[in-house]
Amino acid sequence: MFGAFRPTQANFVGLLWKTPWKLSPTRKANARARLKKVDAVIEAVRASGVECAALTKALELPKEHEMPPKDKYTVFSPHERGYRKGIHKVPKWTRITQRTNPLGF
Repeated sequence: MFGAFRPTQANFVGLLWKTPWKLSPTRKANARARLKKVDAVIEAVRASGVECAALTKALELPKEHEMPPKDKYTVFSPHERGYRKGIHKVPKWTRITQRTNPLGF
């Protein structure tokens, strides 16, 4: 109770990092810019003439300007009420691609 690992006041109040329920306009703009940068890298690799399985898979993905806003900012989730959740709720959402969803969603 009074040792090195005693609970502090911050541990009693709940989560320290709270995730907002929707993306702010700034975070949406940063997400769009990130998608555009990824598109630019894919295009540069394609223009270099390199051929690999990862490139063919990346070329099948929709580009940022082809994606509807629903797909840019939300992802399919079978556990959510409307089968969609905000992309910022996905762990490591800035490092993994979320451009495709199951058919119908």
